[in-house]
Amino acid sequence: MFLAGAEAFELAAKFCYGINFEISTENIAMLRCVAESLEMTEDYAVGNLVSRTDAYLNEVALKSLAGAVSVLHLSENLLPMAEKVKLVSRCIDAIAFTACKESHFSVSGRSDSGNEVVISSIVSQPKPIVDWWAEELTVLRIDNFQRVLIAMMARGFKQYALGPVLMLYAQKSLRGLEAFGKGRKKIEAQQEHEKRVVLETIVSLLPREKNVLSVSFLSMLLRAAIYLETTVACRLDLEKRMGLQLGQAALDDLLIPSYSFTGDTMFDVDTVQRIMMNYLDSEAEGNRFGYRADDEFGATLQCDMERVGKLTENYLAEIASDRNLTVSKFIGLAEIIPEQSRVTEDGMYRAIDIYLKAHPALSDMERKKVCSLMDCQKLSREACAHAAQNDRLPVQTVVQVLYYEQQRLRDVMNGNLMGGDSPHLHLPPKVNIFSTDIHPVSDELASLRRENEDLKIELVKMKMKMKEIERATVSSSTVSTPSSDKPPLPRKSFINSVSKKLGRINPFVRADGFPLSNTKARTKPNKDRRHSIS
Repeated sequence: MFLAGAEAFELAAKFCYGINFEISTENIAMLRCVAESLEMTEDYAVGNLVSRTDAYLNEVALKSLAGAVSVLHLSENLLPMAEKVKLVSRCIDAIAFTACKESHFSVSGRSDSGNEVVISSIVSQPKPIVDWWAEELTVLRIDNFQRVLIAMMARGFKQYALGPVLMLYAQKSLRGLEAFGKGRKKIEAQQEHEKRVVLETIVSLLPREKNVLSVSFLSMLLRAAIYLETTVACRLDLEKRMGLQLGQAALDDLLIPSYSFTGDTMFDVDTVQRIMMNYLDSEAEGNRFGYRADDEFGATLQCDMERVGKLTENYLAEIASDRNLTVSKFIGLAEIIPEQSRVTEDGMYRAIDIYLKAHPALSDMERKKVCSLMDCQKLSREACAHAAQNDRLPVQTVVQVLYYEQQRLRDVMNGNLMGGDSPHLHLPPKVNIFSTDIHPVSDELASLRRENEDLKIELVKMKMKMKEIERATVSSSTVSTPSSDKPPLPRKSFINSVSKKLGRINPFVRADGFPLSNTKARTKPNKDRRHSIS
């Protein structure tokens, strides 16, 4: 038995007594259901309320998308009678028909190549294209919203074009969900269940095409999924989608809070580690096709991998200050970064330095394991200078840094380095500084530091000599050619001028360089001081 409100029975009574009233989109759903409940059909009177409401639906309410959405929204409170009279299905068909007709992403009148051009334009645009009707659908309940989208795809609507519509619906339906910080849930159990159903349904409707949805939107869905404790399949699906587009992610997209209250880390490191593994799996699958680095696609993959490597290093540096981050988690995440994606090791060194500073209680073995993550051969000069004086690093690591810095300085002095500003050089193979062949380590460290200082001094002297030669070359080019009958005057060198200036300062030497005393050299000592020992 349909339980209508007082307003519905009042309108039905007015209709029976011939009292005029206005039928509109606000009361048509209610009138159609009460007419069915009271059996006000043509069997009892011509032009009864059932036929009148059907005529209004067909000729007015369902002709526009806004009217059909309004009727469907009002029908949500009239179930199951609205389903019995097929009011819900008629509204859904009307919405799907109008949306496909107005949309640019319908199959009708378009070829597949045209659709490929459209999807590429979606990806290239900073803001996704949202049709005017997408805003209207956000008022629907999630089950009706899902049925509308399925009906649209059945009519030829492209699934990749559902991305902007789903983003708009998710932003409105999940609004007010505090899933961006660590704290206890401030949501009722019933409301949490409703939002969980909404989120899982949205994830099931996401298009399978790559690059249709932004990484920030996927990250927002993943945070909400973890907060609402959705199914494992839902979370794994979002992690895989983020992994496929990790090259487009920003650091904030990976800073997913940890909602555990057992003293765990501040950020969800395990989730980010799985995202990274999904990315590496997708890259490995792409490499099976045999793309070379000089190919356009291969170069894109290499640039994408370098961005991911830099992103992961920044993420490590961000979470390294967390005192609850264990050595195994830090090392496990750092080891995922591909070796070829790390052009320099400065980012890794920065993350290691922050981690060692935040965890001063680590043992020597743990510090050695952490420092073994970086390749000292790829450190820049600035990073080498900082690492050589870093007391937090193990002595073996400092020795390794000084060794490669020494090799770099020797290459500079030998003339092998032309530019001098390269962040990393092609050096000899890595030596095993951590072996037991170095006895003792402290003496070797002091020796390497002294040799580095000597090499730096020699390098400065060589540069000064080069500048002196260059100045001499420039000055000789400006002096006119001497005449043939007079020999050229000797050129004053920098050493001669300095010697004469020092001579003027010495009170026991004249300006011409001779001593002030008798010019004859004494060949014999004084007689009375011949045997003196003073």
